[in-house]
Amino acid sequence: MTTSSATEAREIGSRIVVAGIAAIVLILAIAAILLFINLPDANAFNLRVERLFVENDTLTGNAEIKLLEILAQSGTAFSDTLSSYRFVIFVLLVFATALLIAAVAFLAMLVVLNRRMGRIERQGIEVNSLTISRDQKAVYLNDFEFKLTAAAIETLSVLAEARMDDEVLSGAEIEGVISGRDSSDCEEAAGATRIKRLRDTLGNQMVSELLVKNIARQGYMLAIDKDVIRMV
Repeated sequence: MTTSSATEAREIGSRIVVAGIAAIVLILAIAAILLFINLPDANAFNLRVERLFVENDTLTGNAEIKLLEILAQSGTAFSDTLSSYRFVIFVLLVFATALLIAAVAFLAMLVVLNRRMGRIERQGIEVNSLTISRDQKAVYLNDFEFKLTAAAIETLSVLAEARMDDEVLSGAEIEGVISGRDSSDCEEAAGATRIKRLRDTLGNQMVSELLVKNIARQGYMLAIDKDVIRMV
């Protein structure tokens, strides 16, 4: 993937995310407007009670007046309750909008990270320098220093020498070079075990898996340019 195409892809992805967030906000805004429009008027009950007072001016008894007062108080309570419901609905809509926007943003981040990981897996790890020091039992990968065991250093050295010769070594061949025996007398599992221990010693799973490649039905090799390898 070229730089221009990668930049274009990122721009398209950003536009899609922005469009998705804008669509979410628009949908929730329309839903909120329709919801608030269809909610009953907070003063509807009070208006009905007031109408009762106006149309029934003959209700002059104490019981009737007390009933009308109770209805008026009920209307006020209903108005206050409905106002609080409006506020709760508004808060819930804002909260839902924030959650949906966050979900879209996290989804976009996951897509970008997956694409980057896919490119890394296809291209292998980018190594500018790989220096192996047998005396210090260390390997310097770019600007990172890894302290290895003697066995891990030997395994990495064998892989580095094979990479400089453009060779792919099987597990039996790796074991044969390190042990000094003929590869036909060695087991494939022994070399595979050395590779596993090397990866475990490197620690970082992504670095170790991408640095030491396992080629199906062929063997193992370092997935780096042979010109960056130095043995000291």
